[in-house]
Amino acid sequence: MPFRILFRAALPALLALALLSACADSSDNKPYVERPVDDLYNGALKSMKEKDYPEAARQFDEVERQHPYSEWASRAQLMAAYANYQAYKYAEAIGTLDRFIELHPGHNDIAYAYYLRALCHYEQISDVGRDQSDTSKAMQDLQDVTKRFPGTAYARDAALKISLTRDHLAGKELEIGRYYQRQKLYIAALGRFRKVVTDFQTTSQVAEAMARLVEVYLALGIPREAQAVAAVLGYNFPSSPWYKESYALLTKQNLAPQTDDGSWISKVFKG
Repeated sequence: MPFRILFRAALPALLALALLSACADSSDNKPYVERPVDDLYNGALKSMKEKDYPEAARQFDEVERQHPYSEWASRAQLMAAYANYQAYKYAEAIGTLDRFIELHPGHNDIAYAYYLRALCHYEQISDVGRDQSDTSKAMQDLQDVTKRFPGTAYARDAALKISLTRDHLAGKELEIGRYYQRQKLYIAALGRFRKVVTDFQTTSQVAEAMARLVEVYLALGIPREAQAVAAVLGYNFPSSPWYKESYALLTKQNLAPQTDDGSWISKVFKG
C-alpha cells in the first residue's frame, strides 16, 4: 500500500526495551519461539498508531529478522525506515533505505524509498554557518528522485525542495567568500562569489554575490570587470539594494556600470 509522509508529532519518551525472553535470564532455558509474521507486523502497526516510533521500528526490524523470506519482510523494512524517520533517527533510516534499494530495485514502492532517503538528508539541512554535507546529499538524492521517477508526486515535491537546497548551498559559498574578503584574500573570495553566480543563478543569493564581486574587483584594481558585473546586476535586479550599493561604490570612484560582452559574467548570463 502507498505510504505518506505525515506531520511530525512530538517524539515519545524512549522507554527501555525489554530483551527477548530467550535471553532475558541466563537461568531461563526456555527455547526461542518464532512469532507469526502477522502478529509481529500488526504489533508494529499498533505502535505506529500510538506514535511510539522507536518501538515500531524495532518491531518492524523483528519482522524482517524472523521472516526474511516472507512477502512481509520488504514491507517491514520500508516501514522500519519510516518509523526511524518519524523518530528523527535519520542515520538508521538511511541505512535501512540503502539496504532496501539495493535488495529490492524493482519493488512497487522503490520511488518512495528514494524519496524518503532524500527527506532524511533534507530535514537535516542546517544553517549556512555549519557543515553542508547533508545539504549536498539532499540535493543529490532529490535530483535522483526527479530523474528516476518523473511525473510522480514524489518527483514534484522533490523539485520544490531542490530550490531551497540550492539556496542553502549558495548561502554557504557566500559565507565562505565573505570570510575570505574580510581577510583580504581577494582571489579566494572571487572564486566563491563567481561560483554562486555561475552555479546558483536562480537562488536568492546571486544578487549579493554580484555586489561582492564588484567590491572584490575594485579591491584588486580591476575596474572594468567591476563595471561589467554591476551592469549585469543592474539589468537583472534594478530594484535590489545590492545594485544600489554597487552603483554608489562605483560612482565614488568616478565609474559607472558598463556592459562588456567580452566579460565572463556577460557570457554566463547570456548562456
